Amino acid sequence: MSETTIGSSTEIQSSSRPNMSGGNKPLHVILFFTVLIGALGFAAFSILRDMHSVGEGALATGTFVMLGIALIIALAFEFVNGFHDTANAVATVIYTRSLPPLVAVIWSGFWNFLGVALSTGAVAYSIVTLLPVELILQAGSGAGYAMIFALLIAAIVWNLVTWAFGIPNSSSHALVGSIMGVGLANQLMSPTGAATQGVDWSQVEKVFTSLLFSPVIGFLMAGALLLVMKFLIRNKALYQAPKGNTPPPLWIRSLLIFTCTGVSFAHGGNDGQKGMGLIMLILIGAAPTAYALNRAMPESAMPAFFQSSADAEKIFLSHTPTPSTTLTAESAREIVGAGLRAKSITTPQTYDALAVLSNDISTSVKTYGSMKAVPAAAVPNVRTDMYLVADAIRVMGEAKDFTPAEKNSLQTFQSELYHGTRFIPLWVKISVAIALGLGTMVGWKRIVVTVGEKIGKTHMTYAEGASAELVAMTTIGLAERYGLPVSTTHILSGGVAGTMAANGSGIQGATLRSMALAWVTTLPAAMAIAGTLYVLFRQIF
Repeated sequence: MSETTIGSSTEIQSSSRPNMSGGNKPLHVILFFTVLIGALGFAAFSILRDMHSVGEGALATGTFVMLGIALIIALAFEFVNGFHDTANAVATVIYTRSLPPLVAVIWSGFWNFLGVALSTGAVAYSIVTLLPVELILQAGSGAGYAMIFALLIAAIVWNLVTWAFGIPNSSSHALVGSIMGVGLANQLMSPTGAATQGVDWSQVEKVFTSLLFSPVIGFLMAGALLLVMKFLIRNKALYQAPKGNTPPPLWIRSLLIFTCTGVSFAHGGNDGQKGMGLIMLILIGAAPTAYALNRAMPESAMPAFFQSSADAEKIFLSHTPTPSTTLTAESAREIVGAGLRAKSITTPQTYDALAVLSNDISTSVKTYGSMKAVPAAAVPNVRTDMYLVADAIRVMGEAKDFTPAEKNSLQTFQSELYHGTRFIPLWVKISVAIALGLGTMVGWKRIVVTVGEKIGKTHMTYAEGASAELVAMTTIGLAERYGLPVSTTHILSGGVAGTMAANGSGIQGATLRSMALAWVTTLPAAMAIAGTLYVLFRQIF
């Protein structure tokens, strides 16, 4: 298996490369497949348990098969994400001889697991908001499954293509491109005059901005940090390449292991969530009674929920000159849905519809006493109302129609709605964490060699590795905190290049050109693949 597909290590001799053989012993393979089969069994058991706990009947055979395929594809995306992106985290500790390759990969996989398991879920739903409204609300339809299959398979294919050439590439970038491709294809396939959103460009701009600045932030901040270290810490050993296979001094080694741990944990917390939101769409479509509403929402939270709903209804009505007395909830859903697709919701008619939906949400939940008591027949409408109102408040943004106090009240109601609809069951986190962790332990060598040998012209020094990972760890962690999907690959690869430039080590232009080309082509390539697949799958489903 060739590992020299891009760049040419003119000054880094193969003899200086760490020994990366091993890791495929029979025991390792047995353990790998044992964990994999156990994770799939755990997911299946958890779904059946959740459905039984809410009294949802057995799924139809076709629905069950589609659910299983969709979940496997979603977990496969996280698996590929693991061995593609996480290789960046271990490259520094491997090439500075801080940890043996196999130990580094297992260590990184473990911390990726923890990062996913302890994540907030904010990033998961920032990805979901990129999807067309009508497809989100019809996740269990043929179009919904076509959407999920197309965008995940497209992202997987592009990740595998770039991995085959040893090019560090962003899984986030590929996923966003796939979502855009599906949205555009959905718009083009809709009948003339049909209401369809296509692509939520405002959300794409927000996400794409965070992805755009990832490599720039990594390059500049890591380079600056290295220069600060050289000024403050005058230990020459930090700025020299490792000699032979001798590990670095203990304190340097500890620092590098710490940064590898931090990047792995942050990567799990950010990248691991991107599949979670899509898995939740799959579950909501297939088993809405169990997953459309957060049935773990305690009864003690209901009074605050009802109050915020009533406050929101009053606010919307106060901006409606002539409220309708005949507007039904069904008509209100159509009005708000059309407003979201057109990004035009600050109108009296839409405010009137939002008031009706806010009342409908409160009345429906009050009738049954709590979120967990809402019966199966009422779940789809309650969830649709909650999603539409919450998304409408988000799209309003800085609308000048409301006073600061009214905006605060609406944001409080939005938070309550998110609490009721935006949740990630623990078993979903664990399943994704296992997929990402196992992926970390497979296929990592190609990307590790590129990051370790083919970005700079000389061997990576301890300070270069530590600076790049400190910046990556901090930036990715902050992004997860604020719900921004960023690219581990872009930040860390950019950071390595920045430290090489700041240290005067030189940069291999061929590698950077290949990475830049992948960065530029990822979006249109993923869009084209996903759009084509979506059109194909719509003919099948």
